[in-house]
Amino acid sequence: MPVIDLLETSLRDFNSQLHTVGPGANDLHFEVTNPDGSHSVAVGVDQPVTVDVRGSVGYYCAGMNDGATITVHGSAGPGVGENMMSGTVRIKGDASQYAGATGRGGLLVIEGNAASRCGISMKGIDIVVHGSIGHMSAFMAQSGNLVVLGEAGDALGDSLYEARLFVRGPVKSLGADCVKKEMRPEHLELLQGLLDQAGVEGVKPEEITRYGSARKLYNFNIDHADQY
Repeated sequence: MPVIDLLETSLRDFNSQLHTVGPGANDLHFEVTNPDGSHSVAVGVDQPVTVDVRGSVGYYCAGMNDGATITVHGSAGPGVGENMMSGTVRIKGDASQYAGATGRGGLLVIEGNAASRCGISMKGIDIVVHGSIGHMSAFMAQSGNLVVLGEAGDALGDSLYEARLFVRGPVKSLGADCVKKEMRPEHLELLQGLLDQAGVEGVKPEEITRYGSARKLYNFNIDHADQY
């Protein structure tokens, strides 16, 4: 297993090494030491490699991930997992703003808390947050699932489309067109699968509330003008 010390290897060289991994490569598991809050660690990876980052990272770690398994043994700055396509990104600590923004697929797990705008404009990604999330999370979320085991801040799901939001704790306020919805058997099954994938134990899907779109703002209607 290659060990990449970012005090000795430039981040550009490390990311280039990840981008040149091809089918049949022998080295598929990388360990990164001394990230020291570096930005854009392990971005644009498109092969099924495993990357363990020993420490905290800055902006856009694991952005555009497509198939890799990336674990940050620390916290992450803004935009972790931004525009993910597939694979798994796991943050052992907290995540800053807009985690998983515009994500199209894959699984993002945040074992701590996530700040504001978590999952904005998500387009198919699954996000599981063990802690709480900040305001304006899932703003304009189009599809995918956001699971929060703690609390949610103001304006959850504002201008939501068809993403599904599951929150265990209290929600400070719901955004425009976001409403509480019935938890049907298919949602309980879906949620249990996500909890299992994220390594969550001791939490039952029945303890969690589902939120979704009221579908009143899909098309402009003068009667709803004050809600846009």
